[in-house]
Amino acid sequence: MDVAQEKTESRQRKFPWRWLGVILLAVIIAVWLGFTPEGVFGKTDAVGYAVCHRIDARSFHFAGRQFSLCARCTGQYLGALTGLAFQALYRPRRSGSPPKRVIAVLVLLAGLYGLDGLNSYVQLPVLLKALPGIPHLYEPSNVFRVLTGTGMGLVLATALFPAFNSTLYRQPHPSPAIPGLRSFLLMAAITLVVGGLSLTSIDWILLPLSLISALGVIVLLVMVYTMVLLMIFRRDNHYERVSQAIYPLLGALGMTILQIAVLDIGRFLLTGTWGEIPFQ
Repeated sequence: MDVAQEKTESRQRKFPWRWLGVILLAVIIAVWLGFTPEGVFGKTDAVGYAVCHRIDARSFHFAGRQFSLCARCTGQYLGALTGLAFQALYRPRRSGSPPKRVIAVLVLLAGLYGLDGLNSYVQLPVLLKALPGIPHLYEPSNVFRVLTGTGMGLVLATALFPAFNSTLYRQPHPSPAIPGLRSFLLMAAITLVVGGLSLTSIDWILLPLSLISALGVIVLLVMVYTMVLLMIFRRDNHYERVSQAIYPLLGALGMTILQIAVLDIGRFLLTGTWGEIPFQ
């Protein structure tokens, strides 16, 4: 390496790229906070607005207020967060794939999610008006939506947890976080209890569930974008602890908020409202 190249690389190392990234993150968050509706629930609604139709009739309510996500998405993101937390506490740093029997159950859950989603979709008023005789398997309900959504959340958690660990850690444990059906059923039972709480009519339970489900959107996107950034900058398998990856995590948070903001702006320009998609 010649002297000029050494000087160039030295200047690059001295340039405060990390602080520049932190400032950029603060600007992105500030712009998004200023653009979106006021209040904590206004912000969580804006998160849901980016990824969910938020049809009022297909959502849970507390204290006269609609959840930030529809019933299906509420179950999905509550299920994903609960599944991730279970694996992190039960078998941390695991990066192995689950056994075939567990994968088979996950495929079934994903299939039920798709089936219930399709059955619910064909009952939208706009389709019933266009095709009044369109068949459906059963009467859709928020109970089915939250249950199948919770199942899909388990699918996402079981797939994402080992992928994240195998990308982040220098020496991830090669065994699976879910080694068999027994541990999977335990995780599923806990997750169903959490998702099932959304079926209650107790406001002090429903309020945090609405907030946590919206948080689940951010957590999953941050995990995905962290893996992307680590691979792009060839920093995968570089860290001993999650806390050491603070800058990739902050970068991923910035990309997450940016994605949510772009989707929010696009939807608002198309619909002119912060409410549900007008499927009428």
